[in-house]
Amino acid sequence: MKKGYIWKRLLRSFLSVFIIMIIVFIMLYSLVPRENIFFEDSTYKKLGGKPDDKMDYVMRTWEKLGYLDYVSIYDYCDTLYEQGSAQMEAAVQAGSKECNDFVKLYEEKGYTIEYLQLSKQPYAHKDIPLARRVVNWVSKMIVIDTPWSVQDPNNPDLARYIKLGRTPTGGLALVGSGTTHKYLIYTDTNFPFIHQNIITLNLGTSYPKFEGMGVLDVIFSPQGTDVKRTVTFETGVTQESAINFGTLTYKPVLDRLDQTKFVDHYANYTTNKEQASMIGVSFIMGIFALILAYGIGLPAGLAMAKNKDGLIDKLGMCYIIFIIAVPSLAYIYLFRYIGTRLFGLPSAFPINGAGDVRSWILPIISLALPSISGLMLWTRRYVVDQMNSDYVKFAKAKGLNQKEIFWNHIFKNASIPIVHGIPESLAGCITGAMITEAIYSVGGIGKMLPDSIKQYNNAMVVALTFMFATISVLSVLMGDILLTWVDPRISLSEKEGRS
Repeated sequence: MKKGYIWKRLLRSFLSVFIIMIIVFIMLYSLVPRENIFFEDSTYKKLGGKPDDKMDYVMRTWEKLGYLDYVSIYDYCDTLYEQGSAQMEAAVQAGSKECNDFVKLYEEKGYTIEYLQLSKQPYAHKDIPLARRVVNWVSKMIVIDTPWSVQDPNNPDLARYIKLGRTPTGGLALVGSGTTHKYLIYTDTNFPFIHQNIITLNLGTSYPKFEGMGVLDVIFSPQGTDVKRTVTFETGVTQESAINFGTLTYKPVLDRLDQTKFVDHYANYTTNKEQASMIGVSFIMGIFALILAYGIGLPAGLAMAKNKDGLIDKLGMCYIIFIIAVPSLAYIYLFRYIGTRLFGLPSAFPINGAGDVRSWILPIISLALPSISGLMLWTRRYVVDQMNSDYVKFAKAKGLNQKEIFWNHIFKNASIPIVHGIPESLAGCITGAMITEAIYSVGGIGKMLPDSIKQYNNAMVVALTFMFATISVLSVLMGDILLTWVDPRISLSEKEGRS
């Protein structure tokens, strides 16, 4: 396996992801009417009787979501006069000299000029080309936090530095000022114990659901009720709080409560909660389902192959045919009924919550059921195929016993395609399980993509598509690399072996 080949595969993988993102952008921003994004927007509905305010809200929302550039007469006059002044009030009135200058200026810039229904005030807008939207999204994806990240005109004397220090909980930290985050690198007792905020991903802002939250914050933020403990703030105040000090970010305006707890403007934060994030819940459920599937499916498939056409083989085939033939909704509901009636397990995840082991049992087993059948089927098929190979007959002729032949030759060769699927199975743990999570009301990521599509949450759709596409193409590459470790005869290169 050559390093150059790996880099070429990585390049092709990211090129594939980029092509997928172009297609998604075209579908979302060209084929889907932009008016649809307001279907579930409560603020939009409340403005039904105020056409001027409603139009301004629509335009500003479209601008925020990257559809267009929008300038109102208030934005224009705000650069000329002080807000609230008599000059400002006169300037924004329809027919004023400023309104005429505004129309002339933005018509020359190629903007479309329209007028509000009641006040007749002008406003200008211009659609952003699709190519520019893609470039804007990509260019803002990676954010590097530096001492010059915060530009607050109301705090011109803000110190700008990065130095070693400690968090209020005692962890070592790289502390910043002028940075967006206070703690750029910090340690605590939570896995993976060392955390960083220097380089972050920005995949957009969620809208209309979770409005104002970054899509990654929605996906990765813990869920449930706050977990409080006794903490001592930098001001010396000690109280019960769920604050996560590692998430402190700059806040331009401090309120009275902020001033009692914080010695600087780093007063925005998230809290520690009792339940894992959406992606965390899906991954926990998926990884245990994967362990269960391989723990049962592989031995069962081997037993079926060893006892081909016997009772064990026929029973295994009955289970495989049942899982393949019956819709997943049907057998999951059947299994849930059996679990709740015979074993008293909760029928929905929220009944006992994530802190109760019983909440996880039915979803994990339900998620593992189809994987078990798939592993049983393909393990049996690969092993039976190897058992009928010429090299097995040759090994028997050489005097090797059945056990040596099976484990040293048949099983080793049969496991190659199974091993190839492990990274893809791990990737599936991250992307979640839509049907299982919906039936058991699990707060995971599985339902996020279809729900976002129904809600016209374009930023979330783009972000999830990017995440899932990247994970999928990299899992295929990892599967190929894993094959070379299992079987050194396989070479990853352009000229020989897999390519």
